[in-house]
Amino acid sequence: MASLHTSIDSFHFLWRQIENEVYNSFTGLRDKFAILGAWYATRKTVGIIYCFVDAVRIHFFSGMKVNWIEKYGPWAVITGSSEGIGYSYAYELAQRGLNVVLISRNERKLQKAKAQIELDCKVQVEYIVADFSDENQTELYSDIGKKLSDKEIGLLVNNVGVMYDYPDVLLNVSTQKIWQLIHVNIGAATLMTHMLLPDLVKRKKGGVVVISSGSSTQITPQMTVYSATKRYLDYFIHGLAYEYRNSGVVFQCLIPFYTATRMTGYSERLSNTSVMIPDAARYAKSAVKTLGRSACTTGYFPHTLQLWISRAVPLWLWMWTSEKLNNSLRREALSRQSKKSLKSTSGEMGTSFDS
Repeated sequence: MASLHTSIDSFHFLWRQIENEVYNSFTGLRDKFAILGAWYATRKTVGIIYCFVDAVRIHFFSGMKVNWIEKYGPWAVITGSSEGIGYSYAYELAQRGLNVVLISRNERKLQKAKAQIELDCKVQVEYIVADFSDENQTELYSDIGKKLSDKEIGLLVNNVGVMYDYPDVLLNVSTQKIWQLIHVNIGAATLMTHMLLPDLVKRKKGGVVVISSGSSTQITPQMTVYSATKRYLDYFIHGLAYEYRNSGVVFQCLIPFYTATRMTGYSERLSNTSVMIPDAARYAKSAVKTLGRSACTTGYFPHTLQLWISRAVPLWLWMWTSEKLNNSLRREALSRQSKKSLKSTSGEMGTSFDS
């Protein structure tokens, strides 16, 4: 009997030993996971604080004053600059003493923009009438190149862009519109940069800016081709920045979210300015200050907050939300078109009746 008890006691003792070992092992593992979790949380917190402080620095602290002519050169070329962000950006550069060449397809608007900038900024302003969606692309860029050949261009702002008439699925977008998106959004920035970059590299100073879009930060349904072309600009400018990192040339990609311009005119909601939806003048005034201080930025602090959110949310959630929003914007655009059409028809009937 004593032998049996001894055997049982030994078994219990052994089992307790095993339990203690397992418990100690899991306790040690739990402590390691706790340390790892604390390290991860600390790293994330520090990263968020750094991003916030850096964004505040970029957007709100200009630092030393820049001599723009000395840093970049006497002339700036801005595409798509008869109105909207392009015009406002050109205006800001002119305020800093740069002569500007405005390039757009509407000569009447270009003349008006030229007169206003010359009046307010006392710089030289020239313009080139050019339709970047023109089928004869070779002749288009050859003509622009000849007209710019006598100028020391120090800064190129690739702003010109085409958007859908309103958000929609691919097969509802015309072939003509798709070609415009490719020629204008991709072709213009690529070929204008290819044209002017050699002189910038030769002089070892200057700058190239491209205007991308917040829709390019993740896949955006019902703006698929537009957002894809804007994503191209992001890749394009970052690739150039690396290729010519020792050239002395500054490269920047701007990623604005919704800005109240003609491009968003299909929606009344997007045409009403607010803190989150600035007008072109407010956006450009903020964006131009970030040149040389950030290679990639929204250019506008509230949009930077939107950028952080867009990059933080899962892709499925971004796409689901984008689709819901764009469905709503399309319905609004079609409703407004319908009302305009009815109003126009009523007006014609009234005129006919009066006659």
